[in-house]
Amino acid sequence: MNATRRAFPWHGWIGIACLITCEALLALGNHFVATWFTPLMWTGYIVAADAMVAHRRGVSWLTTRRQEVPLLVLLSVAVWLLFEAYNFHLMNWCYVHVPASAWVRGIAFFWSFATIMPAVFETTDLARTFLPPHNPRPLFIAPRAGSLAVCFAIGAALVTMPLALPESTAAYLFGAVWIGFILLLEPVLELLGTGGVFRDWRHGEWQTAVALLLGGFACGLLWEAWNYQAVQHDGAYWIYTVPEALRIFGIHYGKMPLLGLAGFPPFALELHAFYLVLKDLLGGTSTFGGPQRGQLTTS
Repeated sequence: MNATRRAFPWHGWIGIACLITCEALLALGNHFVATWFTPLMWTGYIVAADAMVAHRRGVSWLTTRRQEVPLLVLLSVAVWLLFEAYNFHLMNWCYVHVPASAWVRGIAFFWSFATIMPAVFETTDLARTFLPPHNPRPLFIAPRAGSLAVCFAIGAALVTMPLALPESTAAYLFGAVWIGFILLLEPVLELLGTGGVFRDWRHGEWQTAVALLLGGFACGLLWEAWNYQAVQHDGAYWIYTVPEALRIFGIHYGKMPLLGLAGFPPFALELHAFYLVLKDLLGGTSTFGGPQRGQLTTS
């Protein structure tokens, strides 16, 4: 169906209203909005982006895959907590002006972490609606056990090496974690028969990977833009504590090094692999519904 013939879903207007209201209240100096700016903005964005995807494609997480959304939210929190655990050793970022109360702080972190996967996947789905149609040209190259084992071993080395090194050295190696989990999890997807972007490439399907890369980069820009706004209004925000050698082009304490922006596209591929592996292990489509191999909202 032509996108112009579909009504824009009502929940999209709620998301847009949330974004506009939060920006207005932040500009007026509202302390509550400044403190909760990150989860508020991302929640509004996710809802609005989902409506746009539904408008353009007729399917989306909140319209045709609602039963899977709780899993998406919980896995988003779980996966980001893994990266937070890495950060205890790598010390690449920390949080400022978070609520003092332990339970309120817990809510703030849970809400913020819960938006990460949905934001990336919604943006990926939206990016995919703008990609031109393509004619897949399958390569029909069957994966060999040896090559999968090598890929898995390299991934395992990349994700464990930073933890085995001293903090002063490990601080330079978060990029290895960002790349390593892709190499670690894609062979697992092959063995599970689920398949991720590696299998898609063999089948000549590149749109998922391209959309993920675009979605990750777009989300990276939004994360940094909204975090910068929170900094300017003395709200809750995060700062980067990466080594000085990585702070290129005069970017200093508290701002994302330009080199760090390159990490967001592979981060999206990583989240995609994490989600497919964990979903499969928890029951796959038989339990949660929705597509599996290399797809986000449509098959």
